[in-house]
Amino acid sequence: MTPARPGPGSDALRETLAYYRDLGVAELYLSSSFTFEENAPYPAASPTARLASASDLQSLAKEVSDCVTCRLCKTRKQTVFADGSPDARIMFIGEAPGADEDAQGLPFVGRAGQLLTRMIEDGMGLPRSSVYIANVLKCRPPDNRNPEPDEIASCRGYLERQIDLVKPEVLVALGKFAAQFLLETEEGIMRLRGKWGSYRGIPVMPTFHPSFLLRQPAQKKEAWEDLLAVLARLGIEPPARRGKAT
Repeated sequence: MTPARPGPGSDALRETLAYYRDLGVAELYLSSSFTFEENAPYPAASPTARLASASDLQSLAKEVSDCVTCRLCKTRKQTVFADGSPDARIMFIGEAPGADEDAQGLPFVGRAGQLLTRMIEDGMGLPRSSVYIANVLKCRPPDNRNPEPDEIASCRGYLERQIDLVKPEVLVALGKFAAQFLLETEEGIMRLRGKWGSYRGIPVMPTFHPSFLLRQPAQKKEAWEDLLAVLARLGIEPPARRGKAT
């Protein structure tokens, strides 16, 4: 379900304005004629293509739910497959589910997920439901430890098939493990972020993981710049400019 957009005067609106302030945005241009849905920059996919992709993804999700390939199957509550649109232009990829995700079966629903939602909806001006969100690992590592190489190898085929089915125009790698997976490198995220890479011909933008931004809020400005680069790549105007008078 897509989180509700904040209404005028609400606490959520104040949080949104604070979010932009953290990113260094000094001015917002608003228009009374602008509505979020009418200006959503996603072309409608054909119903047949959408149904086929959704069906294939559902079959893959069932396969993942039955997976016992690595040790994580013994400690998980449930697998965490994905969230969002099967015909998304942008696909966000994180590293692994946390405790909230393990409990709910959806990626990015805890504190880091709430920040990611704000990055997508308030920062990029897109409904969360219009993008696709997944992780490198489909099961939570105990105590939220880092993924092990053999666990990543076990899940590799699942994520590769997700990308093949969704066919996003841009991949956003959230943090070190997602960036290293997609770009096949051992470079750290500090060196990778903000620099375009490629995964099988699909542009990849590495940026900071939302959980890192919760610990280091001063880095939000860099993450904001990365998201602006993604919008520019897709020819989408940032929300702060959509209502600007011409």
